[in-house]
Amino acid sequence: MSDIANQYDSSKEGLTASEVQIRHEKYGLNKIEEAKPTSAIVLFLSQFVDILITLLIIAAIASFAIGDVIDGCVILIAVLLNTIIGFIQEYRSQKAVESLKSFMSKTAVVRRDSKIQEINAEDLTVGDVIILSEGDKIPADAVIMEQKDMSCDESHLTGEAEAILKSSEDKIFMDSNVLSGHCEAVVTSIGMNTQIGKIAEVVQQEDEDTPLKQRVGRLGKILSVISIIVCIAIFILEFLSGETLVETFMTAVSLAVAAIPEGLPAVLTLTLALGMNEMAKSDAVVKRLLSVETLGSCTVICSDKTGTLTQNRMTVVESFFTNEDKTSLIACECNNATLSNDEIIGNQTDGAILKFFENRKYGLERLDEIPLNSNRKRMTTIHRLDGEKNIILTKGAPEIIIDECKYIDDDGSIKNITPQIKEMLLGKVGDMTKNALRTIAFAYKIEDENPTEENLIFTGLVGLIDPPKKDAKKAIEDCKNAGIKVVMITGDHEKTACAIARNLGILTDGETITGEKLDSLSDEEYLKMAERIQVYARVKPEQKMRIVETLKDLGNIVAMTGDGVNDAPALKKASIGVAMGDGTDVAKESSDMILQNNDFATIVKAIRQGRKIYDNIKRFVKFQVSTNVGAILTIVGTSLLSMPLPFNPVQLLWLNIVMDGPPAQTLGMEGEEENVMSRPPETGDILTRATLLQILLTGIVMAIGTIAVFAYELNTGAGKPKAMTMAFTLFVLYQLFNAYNRKAKSKESSKYLYIAILLSFILQVMIVYIPQLQIIFRTAPIGLVDWAAIIVIATTILLTEKIINKVIK
Repeated sequence: MSDIANQYDSSKEGLTASEVQIRHEKYGLNKIEEAKPTSAIVLFLSQFVDILITLLIIAAIASFAIGDVIDGCVILIAVLLNTIIGFIQEYRSQKAVESLKSFMSKTAVVRRDSKIQEINAEDLTVGDVIILSEGDKIPADAVIMEQKDMSCDESHLTGEAEAILKSSEDKIFMDSNVLSGHCEAVVTSIGMNTQIGKIAEVVQQEDEDTPLKQRVGRLGKILSVISIIVCIAIFILEFLSGETLVETFMTAVSLAVAAIPEGLPAVLTLTLALGMNEMAKSDAVVKRLLSVETLGSCTVICSDKTGTLTQNRMTVVESFFTNEDKTSLIACECNNATLSNDEIIGNQTDGAILKFFENRKYGLERLDEIPLNSNRKRMTTIHRLDGEKNIILTKGAPEIIIDECKYIDDDGSIKNITPQIKEMLLGKVGDMTKNALRTIAFAYKIEDENPTEENLIFTGLVGLIDPPKKDAKKAIEDCKNAGIKVVMITGDHEKTACAIARNLGILTDGETITGEKLDSLSDEEYLKMAERIQVYARVKPEQKMRIVETLKDLGNIVAMTGDGVNDAPALKKASIGVAMGDGTDVAKESSDMILQNNDFATIVKAIRQGRKIYDNIKRFVKFQVSTNVGAILTIVGTSLLSMPLPFNPVQLLWLNIVMDGPPAQTLGMEGEEENVMSRPPETGDILTRATLLQILLTGIVMAIGTIAVFAYELNTGAGKPKAMTMAFTLFVLYQLFNAYNRKAKSKESSKYLYIAILLSFILQVMIVYIPQLQIIFRTAPIGLVDWAAIIVIATTILLTEKIINKVIK
């Protein structure tokens, strides 16, 4: 006891008042420091510091400048909606530290100056001797000096509900609960240096941008540069060609409004919100909108075993008895668990054994108990039999129990255990262990006095396992087909972990590593082998952080599951943190998604939804950018050919509404592609080189067709109003057919796109023929032959798409 205290310059009598004062000056107070939270106003205003939001605000100002109040208001609503969502998400993230602080113990019982006293927990310091008993909350990290039947609940840290048995020199952690026994311990760490404090430091760090946010940011910058250059060029070209300054400015600004993808935030919000709603139906609660898409880009899932891949319900699946009745007696009487409506209260393994033996009641009077601990690896109870004799019942680790057995009960016939019998028993244990079963042996003896755990009589074995969830194997297979690697992380023994991982299809041709081996590897050594590791066994929650960081350094987008406070740093660091529904509040606050049903298959459903969302975002972007390119090339082309502009400012703004309106919005509501889970994850930019080439070729076809019709009408004497109407209407139909090109190859039929296309076509017809609208848009009526020509030419975009797809793919 004194040796442990001496390591921290203390003694079993505790610190003196003067030592406490010196240490307070050196170590500070025992409290969780909270970073000064960003004020709500600053947090809200910071949402506007974004390239896309800035562009949208410029577009709104430009819209108001040219009198397009409706478009300007729509843009500002989209800006406000996105900033409010971003503000709410960041404000929520500050709650994780508050959840941590709620765990803190308020008082502590210590020995100072050889006197026991109760003090404020914040006044604890390194070297203090704390006194703990059943029901206490541990006020700081400490090392046990002496204890009696000590067990702790560390589930808030580890997520594991099993009681942790403690011995002298074992570590105990701040905010764990003492379940049984009592101890004296010396404080080793306080405040931010405790395990809880280190976690608090990590969860207060700023969130990294999601892959989608990075991609959209890059896209916004590219489009803004192109838009500015083109608009300046158009302004110069038109002004030099003799157009008035006002008309030239309005045209350039209108083109800028059309070129900037102000519909993108609205489509993003709509598509992601629909995805969140779908995920919620599958018991996956997504806290951050952009996290929905991040799942679609996921390349590695690091999953806990217990409760996520398995049922978190220990079950007896194999047994071997030499006397079943006696084994049942031992199993039910040498047991501290209880069953309430088939739910286990107490140790899960004990509860599973009770269930297997149908919770039989024998009514023996218990006289004493020698509890299970990590050194003894067995539990013994002593009961009164009729008369003066006692019966000793023991269960525990087979190798320990068999070594203590001298006899075997062969259905009532007591025989000596020969070397052959012992070899047979150990063989049975080995068979169960190979199948990843947790094996428990049972024995007893009858004595008159001085009960001991020697010369026992063997009666049987049971093998338990936490069985895999019925749909976990299929979900893992789906991940493999989708190019996603699944890694199992567990605190279980290596053999158990490997057997379950093989059964689920996780461990195939990869490697297994233990937490101890992981700690022995340098960062360089681990980086070289990380991609080959499929199973991590005997891993502590704090090691998950290193696993996540290394996998991300290798270019992976990592999903990580967790439920304890110790998991919070890894959940925060992961590309997407997935907390369990029955996990701690800190884990939930630090995560991006919460699995209400704790089921791995739900993650896979969310990935499917994420991929569908990303596909729909790409659909919209390809539609809008190809239309932007078509409009820009058309205006640049006519300027270079010294022709009048084919669109006036109001028509350009209508084209912008069509681009951002119903057809574009409904592309975000398309069903999933047929190959959504049979292709590798997409981790590149939204606009790849192949996609950019496809967009450019589509824009060129639109521009050539529009300029050709416009030139033909002008050269045949149709007059400028009709020529502009023909060009304007053709370009609108190009957009409608282009929207159809972006339709998903899906088994889920979406009628919204067809409705949007029809609605936009009807509105275009009204613009061409209704006199009041003709005045606003400066259009002229056109005949049936003109319509036929427009429709035929517009359908070339359908043929173009098929040709481009065949050539590029």
